[in-house]
Order: sequence, then structure tokens, then C-alpha cells
Amino acid sequence: MPGSPSSIHARGALRAAITATAARLAPGSGVPTARHLALIAESEPLLPPVEWTDSAALVLATQFSARARHDALSLGTTLIDRYFDGARLRRPATLSAGVRSQLYSSVAEYCCALGWTRVGAHFGAEAQLFADTDALRYRALTVRALAQSMNAEFREAAADIHRADELFAAAGWAAPERAFAHVLAEIIVNSARGDAERLRQLGRELTSAQPDDPFWSFTAVSADVLARTFDRDFAGAFALSSELLYGSRRQSSHRAVRFFLTCIRADMLVARGEHEEALATMSTHDDSDGHGFCVATQRAVSLLHLGRERDVIVETDACAANEADHNLRTLAPLLARRAVALRRLGQTSKAVRSMESVILLTNRVGESVLPFRMLPHDEVCALLEVVAVERPELHDAIEEIRAVLPKVTIAAPEAAPPSAATVLTSSERSLAEMLSTSRTLGDIARARGVSVNTVKSQARSIYLKLGVRGRAEVARHLVGRPLT
Repeated sequence: MPGSPSSIHARGALRAAITATAARLAPGSGVPTARHLALIAESEPLLPPVEWTDSAALVLATQFSARARHDALSLGTTLIDRYFDGARLRRPATLSAGVRSQLYSSVAEYCCALGWTRVGAHFGAEAQLFADTDALRYRALTVRALAQSMNAEFREAAADIHRADELFAAAGWAAPERAFAHVLAEIIVNSARGDAERLRQLGRELTSAQPDDPFWSFTAVSADVLARTFDRDFAGAFALSSELLYGSRRQSSHRAVRFFLTCIRADMLVARGEHEEALATMSTHDDSDGHGFCVATQRAVSLLHLGRERDVIVETDACAANEADHNLRTLAPLLARRAVALRRLGQTSKAVRSMESVILLTNRVGESVLPFRMLPHDEVCALLEVVAVERPELHDAIEEIRAVLPKVTIAAPEAAPPSAATVLTSSERSLAEMLSTSRTLGDIARARGVSVNTVKSQARSIYLKLGVRGRAEVARHLVGRPLT
């Protein structure tokens, strides 16, 4: 009952937990206890005061952080909307710079847990703007780095991680005080690089820093699962992922980490040829605001391997039409998968433009192998080859991609090559007939009444549709006759 000794004691325990946790959100005073975080995560969200003060803002900061760290995310983005209009508090505030920084960092942390990464990065930048101590600067840097890494802004994330490393080392804070956001951001950046050894090392660092925290332990093993996939140890990775996702550990894990792990598991099912099972794996998940978690992107690769190219296009159309607001980490893989589907459907020009967008995106935000995970190796290479011819200024970027493709792509199952009759237009088939002879390109251009450059462009389109490398291979698609 309200006013009873037990309720008074409970309120007192909550106030004590909030006070202790607020002092430990940034490094330098120890780490929040699991008991306090659990208590705060279960508490009713603070009612917005008439005017915000430092004490009220710190209560709200601890509630946002506790909910993020204990996966108490049922209120979703409505909890942020309750207090904020954009990055501004809805009610007047007289807050010190340091408390404002703490509040913004906590909201950024909560946004990242939801997968709302662009908004998280914005709050992280605001937190950094108001940070007035090294501890607050460190915290702001780590949450912003996490949001940036989750949005595939890998160069910016790596720079913030480096600055956070320097601050942490210079301050001499104890290893357990390293922020979870700091380590998770590093895991995501190194997964984009395909750096298996660094991923294993980060897993060990998580375990060493917080050996008794089940949330940290779950993430540490997830980093090992990811490292094993880059080593092509799919059997070991699959077994570990099963233990995490379907065992008791799942109850103490972060939504973002679970989603990443589920996608990795679906990728491994694709590698094993279990495409329907891979689709089923994603059936219980939903997209997040901003598509930091994008189910359509993950489903598309399974649909591709099932030969359901039209379903790939239909399922990803809405995301492709909303590029400006879509998370970049999930957008680039989505466009790569659309490129392969469009190529198979004979829409060569659209396929090349889609793959070109992937290269431009990865070139802008930093190196990443993620867009090409589990795609058919030869089909990706064929698309890259055409883009390299049409956009020579992208040659270096394309060569970097080629170098890492074996880490993440898979060989397509043996299948009969597409026939010219089924994938070429009548005009293209006529040109293919000419290309299968010993005529020069100049002879062909004169016979068709076009320029040599036009013939070259049309020939590239035919090579891409047929999956061949040159004129000599075109002949086998035309009733199997040799070049004459």
C-alpha cells in the first residue's frame, strides 16, 4: 500500500539506486551495479516536471541508461517523444552543462539500443557539445561512436573510438569502467573490416572487464561467433549462436546484439543451403525506426538464393525508395542484393546503377565487407566489372572490395548458364550472333549503323546478362557453336 513501510522502503531503495547510478554513468567513480540497474529499469518513467532541474534530469538520465543496459525497451521511441521534441526538451530547463551532457548521452544510449541510430548520433553530438569534464567527454564519444558504427559511418566511428581510447588511457580509469558502448562500437567497426582476430580480442576484453555481467558475456560470445564466420568456421559459429539465441543466456542480452546475432545465424543457414530456414529465422523480428534493424535487407539474400528475384525487388522497394532516411549499414547490403536480383531479371542498367550506389556508399563511409555477405561471388564480380569499366575513378575502391569478397561471398550452386533466348532481347540476340563471329567491332558497328562505342556498351550489357567475360564465351550460349 502507498505509505506503508514496505512502499516507503521501496521508494528509498529506488532513490538510493538512482543516486549511486547517476554518479557512475561516466567513468571515474566505479560502475553501476546490476542490482541497481535492474531496479531502475523496472521503475515508472519520470513524469515531466513543470521545469527541468539538474536533479530531475539526472533521474531521467539514469532511467534511459538502465533501460538500455537491461533491454527494457517496450516503450520504444514513445519514451523519447514524451520528453523531447527533436533534441530539445519539451518543457523549460535550467540545467548545468554537465547534467545536460549526461542526459543526452543516456538518450543516445537508449536510441542505439532501439536501433534508431541517426537520432542516437544526434544526441551523442549534443552530449559532446555540453561535456565539461574528460569523463563526460569520454561517455559522449563512446555513445556517438556506437551510433555512427551502427549507421555504417565507420571512419567517423573509428576516429571517435581512437579519441575515447586516448582519454581513457590518459585518465587512468580502471578497466571495468570502460563503456559497453565503446567496446560494441569497436566490434561493429571490426566486423565491417572482417578482422576476425580483433573481434576475438574484443570478446576477451569484454569478459575480462565485466566477468559477472551476463549482458557483457553474451556480447563477448557473439563477437566470437562473428569471428568464426570470417574464418569460415560455420559449424562452430552455428553451434555457439544456437546456445546464445535459444538458451538461458538470451534472457540477459541486448536487443541490438540479438538482432545482429540472428542475422549472422541466418547468413550461416544460407551458406548451408537452408534458405527457407533462414527466412523463418527472421520471421519473429521487426524493423526499427530508421531501419537500424532491417528485416527486408536480411530476407533478401535468402530470397535470392531461392531464385525469387521478383520477391526481392517487391520486398525491398519501400526501403530503396526511402534512402535518405534509411540506416546506411543496412541500406548498402539491400542495394547490393537488389543489384543481383535486377541483373537476373535482365534489368542490367538498373542493376549496375544499384551496385554503383553500393560502392559509392562504402567508399564514403569507410571500408566494409558487410554489403556482400552471402551473395553469389561470381555475380557480384560480374557487376563490379561493369561498374569498373563505366566508372574508372572507382577502380581503387572496387579493387579493395574484390580483395575481401572471398571472406564473405559464397559460390553459387552449379546451374545451367542462362540461355541467350531467355535473357536477351531480339536486338541483343542479333548483336550476340555477330559477336560470335570473327567480325571486328568496327565491322559490326558499320553493319548495325551505330558507333563502335555503342557496340561496346551493348556488348557489355550482353556479357553481364549471360554471365560471360567476352566474345568467345558468347558462342556457347548460341546453340553451342565455336567462334568462326
